Amino acid sequence: MNFEQQTKENYTLVTANVEKLDASNAPELKALFLFLNKSSVNNVVLELSNSKYCDSSGLSSILIGNRLCKDSGGTFVLSGLQANVQKLIQISQLHNVLNIVANADEANAIIATT
Repeated sequence: MNFEQQTKENYTLVTANVEKLDASNAPELKALFLFLNKSSVNNVVLELSNSKYCDSSGLSSILIGNRLCKDSGGTFVLSGLQANVQKLIQISQLHNVLNIVANADEANAIIATT
């Protein structure tokens, strides 16, 4: 399974089990975000510590998750970014749009304050 979900107290943790978040698996992540949104999940943490690469399809799925959470009054957080993925997000200026933290504990703190 490329993506696992765990329901926590006040958010759902989605863990990417892929080394490359790209066109081959981004549609699956988008579908998961849509499913969670339709299931009234408004707070999502995407754990990307296993992903060393991300392309435009991966970024698109991340932005969809962010928009769905925001539109439903929730919070979307990225956690555990590898250096290459972090660099791509900064080059794309998405670090100004997305909540990015080092680990799930920090993500939980952000969600708890919103």
